[in-house]
Amino acid sequence: MAKSKSSTNRYESLVEHIFVARYKSGMTAVPFRRDDLTKAAKTLRIDLPKNLGDVIYSMRYRTGLPKAITKTQPPGKEWVIEGQGRSQYAFRLVAISQIVPNPQMAAIKIPDATPEIVVAYALSDEQALLAKVRYNRLLDIFLGVAAYSLQNHLRTTVDGLGQVEIDEIYVAIDKRGRQYVIPVQAKGGNDRLSTVQTKQDIACCAEKFPQLICRAISAQFIETDLIALFELGVSGEEIRIIEERHYKLVPADQISKDDLRGYDK
Repeated sequence: MAKSKSSTNRYESLVEHIFVARYKSGMTAVPFRRDDLTKAAKTLRIDLPKNLGDVIYSMRYRTGLPKAITKTQPPGKEWVIEGQGRSQYAFRLVAISQIVPNPQMAAIKIPDATPEIVVAYALSDEQALLAKVRYNRLLDIFLGVAAYSLQNHLRTTVDGLGQVEIDEIYVAIDKRGRQYVIPVQAKGGNDRLSTVQTKQDIACCAEKFPQLICRAISAQFIETDLIALFELGVSGEEIRIIEERHYKLVPADQISKDDLRGYDK
């Protein structure tokens, strides 16, 4: 009889089993396939999740990897799960590079242009965040461009990575006529921004929009109406923060003359 476990415990057990069975000291990459999750579930006699992709998503963005995996990390390094092709993945050892809001960053007040009906019926933190970024034209403000939403949840395949999904993708133009493609990664609640997703977003844009300049953005709710935006770039094999700003969405009458004078400095 299959064991009954919470989703988190099941996911950790499956991923831990796959890693431990393949890992040898000194390895920096541990490849596996999606069907290895099915084999692990049979071996461990636990219920197989209906959505196998959610196992990978959870380990990347929600719970993090089990201690049996993280204890093998050398100082300054961490294991991440990267796509390697269709239904193929690898645990890969990379330099630690966290994307978290700087608590010392000042918040810039922006008149909240989010339609109230959208606020009332937003179904998830991620969708609410994407809507607020879109309706308040935060990308235009942050990057100094005219940006236009092209598609939500672009799901496609990329050579060498397999299937990827971009939360929202914009195209934009600046005052000199340069054109951009802007992939946006959005996380709300307890989900964490991921350098893995940023690398995938950048690789996808390079393949699908080679004629456009890619500027990768990550967005994170700090509070309900306080949003952190990051512009990210690749330096060698690592993702680096190019710029970070925090925007506070408020009614227009809550932006004082002192606030405006402060922004003029």
